[in-house]
Amino acid sequence: MADFSILLFLVIALALLFDFSNGWHDSANAVATVVSTRVLSPVTAVVFAGVLNVIGAFMSTAVAKMVGKGIVDPSAVNDVVIVSALGGAIIWNFLTLSMGLPSSSSHALIGAMVGAGFIHGGLDVLQVAGLVKVFKAMIFSPFFGFVMAFILMVGVSWAFFRTQRGKAMILFRRLQLFSAGFMALSHGANDAQKAMGIITLALLSAGHLPSADVPTWVIVSCALSMGLGTALGGWKIIKTLGMRIAELDPVHGFAAETGAAMVLMATAHIGLPV
Repeated sequence: MADFSILLFLVIALALLFDFSNGWHDSANAVATVVSTRVLSPVTAVVFAGVLNVIGAFMSTAVAKMVGKGIVDPSAVNDVVIVSALGGAIIWNFLTLSMGLPSSSSHALIGAMVGAGFIHGGLDVLQVAGLVKVFKAMIFSPFFGFVMAFILMVGVSWAFFRTQRGKAMILFRRLQLFSAGFMALSHGANDAQKAMGIITLALLSAGHLPSADVPTWVIVSCALSMGLGTALGGWKIIKTLGMRIAELDPVHGFAAETGAAMVLMATAHIGLPV
């Protein structure tokens, strides 16, 4: 029993470390454009994003429930499987962070869970219906983000066609504070739930929970861990996303952030980790 308790504690600690690394790694998603367009300094931007990440984590638990019971069968896995999955996802997060590569923590975690679960018990461990939904969301979410940002950009261009560029830039520098905040809020709403789901999975598989409802202490712990990771930030990735991929002005940054945030918030409430 003592060994089991220690292993469960290790799962919780690793899940919070993954959440921290997720916030650190994905902080660029929330602040890269607002830093690139010089609306906020990097330090101010990541603290701003960190606070809103914490708030966003309390907005839904649908993704946590999907991760907790919709990827692998809780009754067919144990803490060793979960530790292995978390270890793989954490290593990948810090590896890509050290190389300055923007990558998806969701892809890393879901892939690690599938791999560890399959090695442990074969295909019977995997929840195929849930995995199909998640894979579809991961494949199509970039497309939906593109479409939303494109529509917003077309609408903004039409609405401000006769406005002097200088005046439009001043307006959108202010509006981008709201779009960056929306992006950070949505990031917390979707991404913090993955660690919640992992801890819930561990508690379910150990028989400590009667259902996939996420305990309050799990929500609070994961929210704070994600917020801290985001506030510390990943400067190499922010530089890559904010400066090297595309030169953005405030109008483009507003459209990109708002489009992405809309997709993230929608998937957070329907239970799809992206």
